[in-house]
Amino acid sequence: MKKKLPKQRYKQKQPVPKPKRERPQIALRKRNYIIMGIGLGTIIAGFITLANGSITIAPLLLVVGYCVLIPVSLLVK
Repeated sequence: MKKKLPKQRYKQKQPVPKPKRERPQIALRKRNYIIMGIGLGTIIAGFITLANGSITIAPLLLVVGYCVLIPVSLLVK
């Protein structure tokens, strides 16, 4: 005959709950994309004017696009 052990001796393991994953919040908003689009337009305009031979306005447009507008579009909340 087999002896039955009391149920108290065997503890069932409780399943470990998985941590809920939070959806990452979008860092860029509509305003950021608008500023980035203006920056890209400025850069494209700079390259077009550079291809046409302008040595005064083209570098200015490129610097404003690369060094001002693109970083501002990434940093603005």
